[in-house]
Amino acid sequence: MSAKLNALNSDSYIDISQYRDQHFKGNRYEQEKLLKQSNTLYVGNLSFYTTEEQVHELFSKSGDVKRIIIGLDKIKKTACGFCFVEYHTRADAEHAMRFINGTRLDDRIIRTDWDAGFKEGRQYGRGKSGGQVRLRRRSRVKLP
Repeated sequence: MSAKLNALNSDSYIDISQYRDQHFKGNRYEQEKLLKQSNTLYVGNLSFYTTEEQVHELFSKSGDVKRIIIGLDKIKKTACGFCFVEYHTRADAEHAMRFINGTRLDDRIIRTDWDAGFKEGRQYGRGKSGGQVRLRRRSRVKLP
């Protein structure tokens, strides 16, 4: 049976990516433990125009959403392409990881990943210009 089918048939979907939050206060073991217990997802590659209502409409199809925190440019206080979605249960968050990751929202293919849990201040982009670091890197690439 393929790995994807095994994941769909498993009781727990805890496939944790290799990405680690470099600003996490604690060691790698503590971070992984929190990720495996978390009800919170990081959602990336959102359009700057995607609304909280659109995110809620999509993610509520996987379960009862507790709250959504839209990522903001720390200088302009405008959306900058990511959010956090917190569910009431781990099972609902697992459903979202299974079925929503890689789907289209507002004409963008979104990606989801486990998050160790939202803390105040994390809603702001970490790039030098106030937005996302990833977007800053992308803008340096010279196109033909």
